[in-house]
Amino acid sequence: MSVPLPPGLQLEKFEEDDKIMTLNVGPQHPGSGHMRLIIRVDGDYIVSCDPDPGYVHRGEEKMAEYRNYILNIPHLERPVIHDSCNILYPYVLGVEELLGLEVPERAKYVRVIAAELNRLSYTLYWLAIYGIFLGHSTMFMWPVGDRELAIDLLDKLTGARVTHSYFVPGGIRNDFPANFEDVCIRQVNYLKKRLKTYGDIFYDNPILISRTEDTGILSREDAIRLGTTGSVLRASGVDFDVRTKEPYDAYEELDIHTNVLKKGDSYDRSKVPWLDMLESCNIIKQALEKMPKSGSVRVKLKPNPKGGDDEVYKRVESGRGSLGVYIVSRSKPEPYRLKLSVGSFRNLICLPYLLKGEKLGNMPAVYWGLNYWPVEADR
Repeated sequence: MSVPLPPGLQLEKFEEDDKIMTLNVGPQHPGSGHMRLIIRVDGDYIVSCDPDPGYVHRGEEKMAEYRNYILNIPHLERPVIHDSCNILYPYVLGVEELLGLEVPERAKYVRVIAAELNRLSYTLYWLAIYGIFLGHSTMFMWPVGDRELAIDLLDKLTGARVTHSYFVPGGIRNDFPANFEDVCIRQVNYLKKRLKTYGDIFYDNPILISRTEDTGILSREDAIRLGTTGSVLRASGVDFDVRTKEPYDAYEELDIHTNVLKKGDSYDRSKVPWLDMLESCNIIKQALEKMPKSGSVRVKLKPNPKGGDDEVYKRVESGRGSLGVYIVSRSKPEPYRLKLSVGSFRNLICLPYLLKGEKLGNMPAVYWGLNYWPVEADR
């Protein structure tokens, strides 16, 4: 059933005339992020925008039908390589329910720590691109440099810098290496101090404010009716975070603050992920303090484990919002069907409505503020 569009957001069909010029932004243009935006302008104002995704389609869901539950792990994390723990998280939760596995308590906390480190890594990457989109080169170089702190910790923990294949059904591949907790606390504390300075050099910067304030406003009602998620939804005043509303693993044992802003413009949408990074630092420190100091981190599985005739849906809070996996099992080592529901695709629907009537120069600020990752949407 189709969802009715919010009042005032009805798309109009425009007849081409001498005043309307069509611009193709992409697919090679860095401002489009591996997709094409078909933008029609009247002078300096955007008349309409048609997103044209699909240039990096990977067929992940279909490939999953030909690999067993374990072999699916390395390729399922590819759509968001710098948030690989969070895109694998709902998959392993779903497989564990199908197989009837009980994850060891220590593994639940380690998963939370790895997921929040990945959230930091992804969001710093996103923020760096946002900064250079707006001509703020310092806000490109600082997040790229600070991101190395999170990547270094993930490298020590998982043995890989980018795609980790760390989460597996039944737990995690390996426990903490020696002295990891001390190094983690030290680097997270430093990173938190660095993040706070972003408020001075970026979020209080008149360049950012003039480019993003009162542009691309999305009301609370429209954000809900359009089905947005993550920072886009919470920047419009909706208090929803899967980690607090539907807690999984060790999140229910932690005190988590949900960052919600109310204006719903590009400035608020750019600020929520930054606030989330500060909260991720707090979550990591809490998890390190509360986790069991010893114990198993993985349930051993037999070769080619099979689920019954069942289906399951699990979702987590990724760096781009709610990320869900629907799995259908037919008593085979491979899933009969697998479907991903990703935040990037859900948030892309806003773009035509937010850009209509905006100046062309505001397009990068509005577009990248949606926290959209094209490769995830083209899963």
